[in-house]
Amino acid sequence: MDAPAGSHAVLVPVKSFRGAKGRLGRVLAPAARSALARSMAEHVVVASAPAAVAVVHDDAEVGTWAENLGALAIDGPPGDLDAAVDLGRRRLAELGFSRVTIAHADLPLAHNLDRFAAAKGIVLVADRQRSGTNVISLPAGCDFSFQYGLGSFARHLAEARRRSDDVTVDDDPLLAFDVDVPADLAELPTWLSGVVDVVSK
Repeated sequence: MDAPAGSHAVLVPVKSFRGAKGRLGRVLAPAARSALARSMAEHVVVASAPAAVAVVHDDAEVGTWAENLGALAIDGPPGDLDAAVDLGRRRLAELGFSRVTIAHADLPLAHNLDRFAAAKGIVLVADRQRSGTNVISLPAGCDFSFQYGLGSFARHLAEARRRSDDVTVDDDPLLAFDVDVPADLAELPTWLSGVVDVVSK
């Protein structure tokens, strides 16, 4: 993957599609959850254009899927999201990218992620509850301490302010929409209706 001077890449951490989105198990069959996870991840990759895209993963199937979409597949440590994202950021910095935007794979309304190429400093996008962190955009060489999990937005905001004098919170409602629980699924737009097979309780 070539990295022209001043270039921007989007990094998407993707878990195995098998057994994905377990919290949706009450309303979705396993095959439907897998299809949903794959569909949302592919949407995020497409929404990153024309930026270069890298997928950090710990699953061979996901790596092949990423390569088939034209993304750079980066083998990450199993079960450690923080370490996987940091490894991906460092790998993209080594390849010469000057800015990296980390976007999670469960953002079905993601759009225009390459706009962060023009951002300055560190940009954060929270989820709708302002608990999780759906997007982080930062200079590729920034030694940022990723701290995902419940309440990560507050931790990431504090870390961003520690690392930079230029911190922006982007309240993009489309990027704030992620899918974790059945209530989220119920609000999905109709373009996903053909992807999942909702099972009766």
